Amino acid sequence: MEEYILTIDQGTTSSRAILFNKKGQMAYMAQREVTNFFPKPSWVEQDALEIWVSVGDVINELKIKSNVELTQIKAIGITNQRETTIVWDKETGVPVYNAIVWQSKQTQEICDSLSEYEELIKNKTGLRINPYFSASKIRFILDHIPHGQERAERGELLCGTVDTWLIYKLTKGEVFATDYSNASRTLLYNIYEKKWDEEVCNGLREEIFDSVRFRNSEGFMSHLDYEAITVRDPEREFKEEDMPCVSIYVRTHDFAKDRYYPVQN
Repeated sequence: MEEYILTIDQGTTSSRAILFNKKGQMAYMAQREVTNFFPKPSWVEQDALEIWVSVGDVINELKIKSNVELTQIKAIGITNQRETTIVWDKETGVPVYNAIVWQSKQTQEICDSLSEYEELIKNKTGLRINPYFSASKIRFILDHIPHGQERAERGELLCGTVDTWLIYKLTKGEVFATDYSNASRTLLYNIYEKKWDEEVCNGLREEIFDSVRFRNSEGFMSHLDYEAITVRDPEREFKEEDMPCVSIYVRTHDFAKDRYYPVQN
């Protein structure tokens, strides 16, 4: 039975899924648009659940058109719009606010109020304070939902960039993680100590952030949530073996060549 790599490309305007065979050739592709909302001038938001549904849709389309079973998918690669930020309820997995997209300027006032910390943050994260990055987006969301700060301090909320959101949903909450390249774009990650910086994250519980637990080229193993991403025959009984365990990689352009499939001529 032929084996494949599934690539998920979740971008600002659409989600794509592509199946590659052992020769690195594209076998099938599916794409869905994602809606951008503009509540006010310079504000850009998305529905995080729509993002997730769009990814499930394109995976389903690939499976139906290609007649490939999930058990034939041996690795998943994810690339994503990076700084876009989502905060969700830890218990329900439901977002508490729209995703704030990377190019949104709605957090400019928050950034301006932190100007005195410019050098401190730059020396730790390598970045200048800017609405582009995730930190001010998290602050904005916590300030615009009921009891946001209190809920974060009680450990009731999780937050992350789109890679984290997709991995969390794909694994039914089993994995809450990101990689260094996404973490480094949040304005909260110490790129020298390779951890969330306690001083920069002042006022937030570290538990609401992802576990930066793997290097770019390593990935991790996890079970896919078969029921969430696959249209199943209602007459067929769901069994544990239907939920394949695969390697998941984030933003790793060479993972197929170096870690899973040798390129074949």
